[in-house]
Amino acid sequence: MKLKKGTIIPDGRLSMKGKLTLSLLSIAAILLISCIISVMEYDRMSNYVTGLIAADISSINDANKLSGMVNDYNLQILSRIGDNIYGTNPDFDYDLFTEKCRGIPRSEQLMYSFSAYMLTSLEFENVMQSDFVDTRSWFFERLQPRYLALKKDIDDVIEAIHNDLEDNSETFERGFYRSIIPGIVAVGVGLLLVIMLLFFVIGLYVDPLYDMLKSLNAYRTNDKKYSVTFDGDDQLRELNDAITDITEENQQLRKRILSLRSKMQ
Repeated sequence: MKLKKGTIIPDGRLSMKGKLTLSLLSIAAILLISCIISVMEYDRMSNYVTGLIAADISSINDANKLSGMVNDYNLQILSRIGDNIYGTNPDFDYDLFTEKCRGIPRSEQLMYSFSAYMLTSLEFENVMQSDFVDTRSWFFERLQPRYLALKKDIDDVIEAIHNDLEDNSETFERGFYRSIIPGIVAVGVGLLLVIMLLFFVIGLYVDPLYDMLKSLNAYRTNDKKYSVTFDGDDQLRELNDAITDITEENQQLRKRILSLRSKMQ
C-alpha cells in the first residue's frame, strides 16, 4: 500500500499535514487579527486623546498669557498713579488678547469681565487730570475690584482646563487598557487553542502511534497478531493498514514455511 503525500488526499480529505497546518494557521490568524485590532484601537484612541491633551495645554498657555498681560497692564496703571505720572493709558494689545481668548473655554464670560475692566481702566486719563477725584481711591475701589473679577475668571478657566486635562489623561489611561483587551483575549484564546491542539494531536496521532508501536513490538517478540484498529481518514490510518497487511502477509508466509518444513521432515 502506497502512502499518499501532500496536504489534501486525492479524494478530498485533509491529510495529517493539512490538519496540523490548518490548526496552526487558525491560531496564527486569530492572534494576528487581534493584534491588528489592538494596534488600530490604540492608535485611534491615542490620536484622539493626544489631540485633546494638546488643546488643553495650549489653552492653559494662552490663559496664563492673558493673565500676565492683564497683570502687567494693571501694574503699569498702579505705577503711574503712585508716581503721579500724567498721560494716556498704558499700551495694551487688544487684538492679541481677543485672539487668545477665543481659543480657550468660557471665552464669553472672560470677554465680559475683560470689557468691564478695560472700560473702567479707560477712565485713568480723566482721573489723573481731575482735581476732584482721588486716584488711589479710584484705583482700589473701582478698577481693582474689576481686575480681581477678571483674574478670578481667568483662574477659573485655568482650573477648568486643568480638570479637563486630568480627565483626558484618565481617559487616555482607560483607553490604553481598553485597547490591549483584544490582545489579552487573543493570547487567552491562542493558549486555549494551543491546549486544544495539544489534546487533538495526542488523541489522534500520539496515542495511536504508541498503540501501533506496542502492538508491533508484541508481534516481533511474541509473534502475536498485529491488531491495532482506529478511526481515521488520513495517512496514519493508511500506515496502520499497511502495517496490518504486512504483518498478516508475514504471518502467512511463516505458516507456509513451517508447513513446508513439516512436510519435508
